[in-house]
Amino acid sequence: MHLIVIQSTCFLLEWRKLKKLENLHLEVNTVLLSFRWSVGNLEQGPQQKACTGIENIDEAITLLEQNNWDLVAAINGVIPQENGILQSEYGVETLHGPAYGPTSHSAAASSAPSSSSAFRHVVPSRQIVERQPRMLDFRVEYRDRNVDVVLEDSSTVGDIKHILENELQIPASKMLLKGWKTGDVDDSTVLKSLHLPKNNSLYVLTPDLPPPSSSHSGTLQESLNQNFMLIVTHREVQREYNLNFSGSSTIQEVKRNVYDLTSIPVRHQLWEGWPPSATDDSMTLAVSGLTFPCHRLTVGRRSSPVQTREQSEEQCTDVHMVSDSDGDDFEDATEFGVDDGEMFGVASSALRKSPMMPENAENEGDALLQFTAEFSSRYGDCHPVYFIGSLEAAFQEAFYGKARDRKLLAIYLHHDESVLTNVFCSQMLCAESIVSYLSQNFITWAWDMTKEANRARFLTMCTRHFGSVVAQTIRTQKTDQFPLFLIIMGKRSSNEVLNVIQGNTTVDELMMRLMAAMEIFSAQQQEDIKDEDEREARENVKREQDEAYRISLEADRAKREAQEREMAEQFRLEQIRKEQEEEREAIRLSLEQSLPPEPKEESTESVSKLRIRTPSGEFFERRFLASSKLQVVFDFVASKGYPWEEYKLLGTFPRRDVTQLDPNKSLLEVKLYPQETLFLEAKE
Repeated sequence: MHLIVIQSTCFLLEWRKLKKLENLHLEVNTVLLSFRWSVGNLEQGPQQKACTGIENIDEAITLLEQNNWDLVAAINGVIPQENGILQSEYGVETLHGPAYGPTSHSAAASSAPSSSSAFRHVVPSRQIVERQPRMLDFRVEYRDRNVDVVLEDSSTVGDIKHILENELQIPASKMLLKGWKTGDVDDSTVLKSLHLPKNNSLYVLTPDLPPPSSSHSGTLQESLNQNFMLIVTHREVQREYNLNFSGSSTIQEVKRNVYDLTSIPVRHQLWEGWPPSATDDSMTLAVSGLTFPCHRLTVGRRSSPVQTREQSEEQCTDVHMVSDSDGDDFEDATEFGVDDGEMFGVASSALRKSPMMPENAENEGDALLQFTAEFSSRYGDCHPVYFIGSLEAAFQEAFYGKARDRKLLAIYLHHDESVLTNVFCSQMLCAESIVSYLSQNFITWAWDMTKEANRARFLTMCTRHFGSVVAQTIRTQKTDQFPLFLIIMGKRSSNEVLNVIQGNTTVDELMMRLMAAMEIFSAQQQEDIKDEDEREARENVKREQDEAYRISLEADRAKREAQEREMAEQFRLEQIRKEQEEEREAIRLSLEQSLPPEPKEESTESVSKLRIRTPSGEFFERRFLASSKLQVVFDFVASKGYPWEEYKLLGTFPRRDVTQLDPNKSLLEVKLYPQETLFLEAKE
């Protein structure tokens, strides 16, 4: 860590010597590249600007840190590979591995001549810097886990599965890797052939494996939904911050939020109070072992021991000594009397300014709430009404209502490091005429491009909604060209960018460009209103026809159902009648079979002859023994189809109801001997 600062000091001394040598026409960027991006060269070299178009110093440093301070890898990660390999005007020694590793220093030391100086100039020669492989980042989601995978673009899909097999303990043959934008691929597909961006999101499906136990997943999910109160004490100023984080937040997000509050970069933060299990910054708070619901932490700035001038000069004689510090953890330059903010060309007060938007906000609506509050605190309450919600929701509000209610969408892109920002916001964006015109005719949505993570997030959204051309246009905008004002018009199935207004404008020019966009939109809106009215008229006619047809169908169905009910009732009654008739017939046959045989006329026993008249006028006769019971007569009449429950048997002289008599008495006892005429009458 200390040697890097010493290297920077020696670099400045040697640089002054080299400037005095008239025969060495080495450009600044060549020396910077040959020095392998030491701490003394925190600012971007001209070559990188020329290659990448990146003007923002913080953005360049972030890219270099992500590539372990390897210049070629950083440039190849930004420039599409089809643009060709990076070329240099002068020959540059290509070093592999870390910028300050043992291998690189030992190699440099062995090749350097014996001299008190640590530098030797590089002989100019037309060389091509060796092309570094392009690295791709994958975030793979599986159930409740996220696995980060970094591979070269020459690797295959099967290589990703093998890495996931070790991380997730799932056989590669059981995995279905989904999320490819080009469709399903097989294990032998080379990543380079898919033309993937640097950052990619995938997910794993395992349909052949059983789901995890509900108790474990339920407990983890409950922990992820809990809110943790972190009481963070800033050691240097003795100030406490009460911060609320969800269980799904990562330790890295906590450290970045603390950076916004204390202006201590993450790499310089020295923490106390994290649990022993919190070994990885990508770990979520739910599984880090924090005390729920409240946990105390202490943060301070990492300090370095003060070196004497003699020690510095003694160690400066050999800058190729091995350093135990990682290149990402270099110390501040405060030992040289330079403030952090001044080193990066930004005032210290700007670093301490509250950010317009959190760096890794999970919810875009929450980010816009903070943006609106911070904007009001800086520039007053007279400002455009910013739409609170995601960009997709802003599209829905502006473009997908009725044609008469549609509006243009204005996207304001803020950048705190631009010199035009304060003037544009206070003088133009907060002008009453602009605010009134925007509120009447536009849906205004805002985003902060200061932080690299927010910038990358917006460029991803921009590519998805507007295409790569618009995203590339915004990506190549320099910091001092911000803020930007994008005027978007919804055009049927696509979204069209009408205008991109840069920050170096005036109120009148801004108003004229807004009005020009409004004229284009009004013409398109009138066509949309006409088409919508015609479509609604056609739909009304169709709706009326459909309603009439529905009523007709209802009437036909009701009529048909009534007929079906009537037929069903008739069928039911017919069935009942048949069953009753069958039952009667069965009873009649049973009674007929149970009757005693009719006695003959020449029988020696007393015989009674009965003549019975039916309601229809017919007569039937039969002989009975005088000793037979009256019930036999009733059974005989019932066997003819006239059950005594429904008919009554009446005598003539005297008129009497025979069915009221005791059926167990004989015919002789009821005076139906020797003969009698009876008639049947239906009971009421």
